Amino acid sequence: MLLETEIELRQVRPGATVPEYKTKGAAALDLCAWLAEVDYVALRPGEQVLIPTGISIHLNNPNLSAVIIPRSGLGVEEGLVLGNGTGLIDSDYQGELKVCLCKRPNSDSYNAPSIIRHGDRIAQLIITPVVRANFNLVNEFSCTSERGAGGFGSTGIN
Repeated sequence: MLLETEIELRQVRPGATVPEYKTKGAAALDLCAWLAEVDYVALRPGEQVLIPTGISIHLNNPNLSAVIIPRSGLGVEEGLVLGNGTGLIDSDYQGELKVCLCKRPNSDSYNAPSIIRHGDRIAQLIITPVVRANFNLVNEFSCTSERGAGGFGSTGIN
């Protein structure tokens, strides 16, 4: 069953691109750069920049959050990733969505600067459900799992 919800969106900068799902199976919406005041931004290896999108959203539902994630094509082809890994948008946030883009350093295939222009798709936005935890403080867990306290690689490398 496909879950749908209404979310308020404001264009806080004139002509900002309203995100849309590109296909029926798309899980995320593309976020676009709002750079109408400059021709472009050149991002060199090791640099990062905060790019405005020109939009703000208000989820207005504590059972929802939004997550900004990288576009896989930009990561593979340009070495562009999110400087903060992901961006979490809480249900009560109403400010402009901005994307922290970072160009990976020290890679021969990414030595040329990446050019970001107004309207370029720079990240993706996923709307996700939120589960809030109520912690029950215990001295011992009620049962032992198969993995237990095994850390990184404890289930095997391959």
